[in-house]
Amino acid sequence: MTASSSITKQPSPTKHSSPTKVAIASFIGTSIEWFDFFLYGTASALVFGKLFFPTDDPLMGTLLAFGSFGVGFAARPIGGAVFGNLADRVGRKNTLVITLLIMGIATACIGLLPTHGQIGVAAPLLLVFLRLVQGFGVGGEWGAAVLMAVEHAPASKKGFFGSIPQMGAPVGILMATGSFALLTRLPEEDFLAWGWRIPFLASLALVVIGLIIRISLTESPEFQKIAAAGRIEKTPMISAVRDHWRVILIAAGIRFSENSVFYVVTVFAITYGVDALGLERGPMLSAVMVCSAIELALIPLFGRMSERFGHRRLFLVAAMGSVAVAFPFFMLLNTGNFFVIAGAMTICIALAAVMYALEPAIMSSLFPAEVRTSAVSLGYQVASVFAGGLSPFIAAGLYAWSGRQWWPIAAYLMVMGLITFVSAHYATKLAASLKDQETHEM
Repeated sequence: MTASSSITKQPSPTKHSSPTKVAIASFIGTSIEWFDFFLYGTASALVFGKLFFPTDDPLMGTLLAFGSFGVGFAARPIGGAVFGNLADRVGRKNTLVITLLIMGIATACIGLLPTHGQIGVAAPLLLVFLRLVQGFGVGGEWGAAVLMAVEHAPASKKGFFGSIPQMGAPVGILMATGSFALLTRLPEEDFLAWGWRIPFLASLALVVIGLIIRISLTESPEFQKIAAAGRIEKTPMISAVRDHWRVILIAAGIRFSENSVFYVVTVFAITYGVDALGLERGPMLSAVMVCSAIELALIPLFGRMSERFGHRRLFLVAAMGSVAVAFPFFMLLNTGNFFVIAGAMTICIALAAVMYALEPAIMSSLFPAEVRTSAVSLGYQVASVFAGGLSPFIAAGLYAWSGRQWWPIAAYLMVMGLITFVSAHYATKLAASLKDQETHEM
């Protein structure tokens, strides 16, 4: 059932921002949000174990800090459901303003938190709560941001314009890692006392910039269209789950390979290289930084290539490529040669970048505009938990179960790649069916 919404005044259906302006604004906003999200991960490795989870065993403190990092993934599907529903009722633009504020305020509050030494157990509890808020905010960010870009884009360029907001994740990683790399040059006493807080507090300035940019945009043309026609759903999320739950699962499956490859290569591979191969942590981290920079360059390139080759065809090739390289990746990793390892990591991240760049265009084509943000947000964020946040833990568990063998992890990546390949294959048929249905209704 649909009904006209009186929650917010909609702009004229004939007025909308240019696709380029919207894509750039979405990219800037997602960069800020991912910077905030990844700041926590970097701080978990460097600071939080000492200041918020102090134990007699420093390793245990670090593990607790990383555990609190994972809490953010658990909150992401909830944020996706809440803000996806909101975006389908009041508009994508309005929702993006809210999610940016939530993320920025939570991040700044982390920078102001007293430590365990100052207020005791309340410190880690507050830290975990704010991490939950961060996950809640970033969970609602993705769907509305990419749909603003895709829905403003002409039909022949949805792959390219949808890829632009995806550049925000590698930019966020580079900004978070780079800011801490600079601050660690401070004397350790100063860094632990106040230096680590600077990036978190600086987030407020970035949020103000992001808000100014986002407020200047007009609403998505497709949302304007359904608003003008009185076709806004009263409960979009309920309608999406009730009517499209199978397709939502397919949308989640589309993301399994990209997300698991990314986190196994950038998180587990570092631990494997240091603990199993005896490599230095610094060079392994440098390899991840190089991969992030390469991913940043490749995302728009693959988005542009999809205009020529078709985003579904390109995506299927990348998904099958992730299956093919799973075993060779670990074989190259086991050489212990930094340049060989960096090359192997780059190949894997490049394949993940193809899929990551094209996910917005593919997922958005699966659902009608009335429930689109709700459906793509839920599918995307569910995959973030099971294929993203849990991947390093699954990899570590397989490694321990097999008696420190790498082949079960490679097999795991192959399975994830096959799930994505099959999901993307079915998505092609579903998108064509939806397009025919919408054409018939017109």
